[in-house]
Amino acid sequence: MPQLDGPVVVLGGAGFVGRSLITRLSSLGHRDITCVDLRSPKTRVDGVTYVTADVRDLSELDTKFEAPVIFNFAAVHTTPGHQPWEYYDTNVFGAVEVCRFARRTACKQLVFTSSISVYGPDENAKDESTKPSPVSDYGRSKLMAEQIHRDWFVEAPDRRLVVVRPAVVFGLGEGGNFTRLAKMLKKGFFPYAGRKDTIKSCIYVEDLIDWMTFALKLEAPFSLFNGSFSERYTIEDIVEAFRREKFTSARTALLPAGMLNFAAACFRPVSATTGLGIHPDRIKKLMLSTNILPTWAEQQGLSTHNRLEPALRDWLEKGSGEFL
Repeated sequence: MPQLDGPVVVLGGAGFVGRSLITRLSSLGHRDITCVDLRSPKTRVDGVTYVTADVRDLSELDTKFEAPVIFNFAAVHTTPGHQPWEYYDTNVFGAVEVCRFARRTACKQLVFTSSISVYGPDENAKDESTKPSPVSDYGRSKLMAEQIHRDWFVEAPDRRLVVVRPAVVFGLGEGGNFTRLAKMLKKGFFPYAGRKDTIKSCIYVEDLIDWMTFALKLEAPFSLFNGSFSERYTIEDIVEAFRREKFTSARTALLPAGMLNFAAACFRPVSATTGLGIHPDRIKKLMLSTNILPTWAEQQGLSTHNRLEPALRDWLEKGSGEFL
């Protein structure tokens, strides 16, 4: 991972990717890190300055320092889980406020995490040249936020912008799709919803961090890339990789989607307390492919192949033998 020069401000730093970045930077000896988030972090890293602030209003944030490098991870992203207006309120107005903050702090390098949701759902492969066609409020809000960051970028010739469109990001502290999958396998059973060949593009959080910092060090003023491994991993590929690494005795079965939708509707009231995240919309998402190509990363010679199982092993090691 290339070293970053000067102070680093991580907006949305209490979240999964932000927390992972801060931990990595600190482990490499970077001592001038500020984490800004509305939420309190689950764990605090020694030497990091933690500031409580809402990304939609950073006017009260201390601007007595310069922030040459800003990472913007702040977002409302869980789908389902929010009202339509909430995605725009945080993701769009937050982007406007982040760019204002970047101007006040003389920021020269900004990394913004968008989403593959900007492409819209279908089975076709999509690389960075694919025209965005979002259909969800989350995807639309992220595409609008991309443009706001681009507007900041073109205002001055010495600015650098990196826009990342991650697929499913997994790793220690994720608490999302892969964690739910691991929890189900730990209970001994995973049901495939209607099909096993759904492509689910993904990337390990440590690789994503490597790619983002690599992009900052390039000569190119502007970089846009998809955060995804090159292999077209199906949901079956991913489940079998988990089984090989940890859950060898877990069973699987292909169940009709209608049956799972009925079960999801029945168990929806207790879904949040069990941590399984059972929801009809999630069942639907399990049946839709996210077929994303990391063309930019391949052109840069970054590690994109045969990464799933090594990543799962590294995650297990970091989690002391568990997918935490």
